Amino acid sequence: MEPLTDKQIRSSFVNCTKGEASRLRLPLDFAELPWEELDFLGWVDPGAPLRAHVVVPREDGPLGITLRVPATGRTSAVKTSLCQVCLTGHASSGVTLLAAPLAGSRGREGNTVGVYLCADLACSLYVRGKRQPRLRAARHEESLTVDERIQRTMTNLNAFLDKVTAG
Repeated sequence: MEPLTDKQIRSSFVNCTKGEASRLRLPLDFAELPWEELDFLGWVDPGAPLRAHVVVPREDGPLGITLRVPATGRTSAVKTSLCQVCLTGHASSGVTLLAAPLAGSRGREGNTVGVYLCADLACSLYVRGKRQPRLRAARHEESLTVDERIQRTMTNLNAFLDKVTAG
């Protein structure tokens, strides 16, 4: 991913107001991000921990969405969970259901769409093997190359973004 500026990131959001985009806080490690290892930028807002943000490079420029993080951890008897974007298996606390308001008037009316994502939004690093889930037993061996896993991750993420922006 090509590095983005603060202005590029803030102007990319499609499902929040310009005021909300101007108030969001960038990742604490923004200056040290490993851009070359990222397929998208995802972070939990350090100033509002119940908000997360994702910015994805697209042909017509970056596309950003804001998501709601659940206030409490989900309680489940399930030992492992799977990220719907990168398909990394985690302990159940490593995946969380994030809800994105839809873009436009439907979002202002309160309509949302959700996705189970790696709680730390580090799908790019998991796909490349740069970060390991805490529960290694959840990791399954794949015959896909890293490039194929990256492509699958971005296809899944873009399908979710299309749901947020449809309408």
